[in-house]
Amino acid sequence: MDFEARAERLARLIEERLDVRGHGLAAKLGRGGRKLPRAVREAGEQLLLAERMAANPKLARQVDDARIAAACEAAEHALERIDPWERRKTFAVNWLAGNAFNILMVLALALAAIAWRGLL
Repeated sequence: MDFEARAERLARLIEERLDVRGHGLAAKLGRGGRKLPRAVREAGEQLLLAERMAANPKLARQVDDARIAAACEAAEHALERIDPWERRKTFAVNWLAGNAFNILMVLALALAAIAWRGLL
């Protein structure tokens, strides 16, 4: 499998699993930031470097295809384990829990202020 096909597959998986938009692998790696697992970031950067090196005939001989293939396989495996629905559900539950806690704290402070002033 050539580098372009690997990059396209990795970019498609990043978009499907993590909902990161962008044109091409480089843009998705840049926009993904901390959403991306470390293995995916490292494999993507290795793949982009290998693509740039393969464009130069002298540097193309230095590209280690086996290392790039192993890194891409690890990245694909890491992305395939991510469940997009579970990520969205966890985000919604955490958001609701944080807001519920904030509302409870505001109500507790309001009741404490009312009781302190002797209005309750």
